[in-house]
Amino acid sequence: MKLVFAGTPEVAVPALDALLASGRHEVAAVVTRPDAPAGRGRRLVASPVAERAQEAGIEVLKPAKPRDPEFLARLTEIAPDCCPVVAYGALLPRVALDIPAHGWVNLHFSLLPAWRGAAPVQHALMAGDEITGASTFLIEEGLDSGPVYGTVTEEIRPTDTSGDLLTRLAFAGAGLLAATMDGIEDGTLKAVPQPGEGITLAPKINVEDAEVDWAAPALRVDRVVRGCTPAPGAWTTFRGERLKLIQVAPVPERTDLAPGHLAAGKNSVHVGTGSYAVELLWVQAQGKKPMRAADWARGARIGEGEILGG
Repeated sequence: MKLVFAGTPEVAVPALDALLASGRHEVAAVVTRPDAPAGRGRRLVASPVAERAQEAGIEVLKPAKPRDPEFLARLTEIAPDCCPVVAYGALLPRVALDIPAHGWVNLHFSLLPAWRGAAPVQHALMAGDEITGASTFLIEEGLDSGPVYGTVTEEIRPTDTSGDLLTRLAFAGAGLLAATMDGIEDGTLKAVPQPGEGITLAPKINVEDAEVDWAAPALRVDRVVRGCTPAPGAWTTFRGERLKLIQVAPVPERTDLAPGHLAAGKNSVHVGTGSYAVELLWVQAQGKKPMRAADWARGARIGEGEILGG
């Protein structure tokens, strides 16, 4: 089939690579978000998908909005059979959805109908799910509500961050998306409507959502830290300044600390929660580089009775 691939961040690149390597499909063009400012100089930088497409000699389309007439005209001119999508980052209007004969097929990083929305991996981790996966589905105008072509499952490991899990899903999902294109082309794959039960939502997690509540149980604190790593980054406050929490570990045997209260030893730093303590392993103080929590504590000279949070 002739394909136009839509995607923007690094997590979409494995799927583009899988389609380029399939040998069965022609990736005629790539649709991605416009160049965005990055780095200290805030210079405009192309998306990872745009860079990969340029390396492969593929036409790159960067509409400000997918309803732009010039973009729609070019997409109509290309006349793709199908448009596979991975983390494109913009809502597609009906006029765009109707152009390819087989529609737009999205690779979503959850087992639909669970975790529909922008942050499925983060929410799965924060909810304590043991299994997640990826799904390919036909895009409709609803939020991730279209019929599903296929799924792959992935176990969530006890120390997974959202970055770890998303990396694994990106590669597993790339194979699923390529297989979905194959099945659509040869007519052996039909999309199945999602069930009406089991729907959960995964809205974008912002910085405010990533603040740790020390009154929550230790397992919840651990899940929030892992779910928000690397982005947007879990955090708390210490002496009125923000402290980023990169890695913690539950310490079930320690129940003597009140929520938020610190206990700094020679080689460890414990914090009380609503159940038992957690150990801070890696942190990042404001204006500093990431460091081991024990090193941070020595430098901060933590006194008795000091706390994290408000």
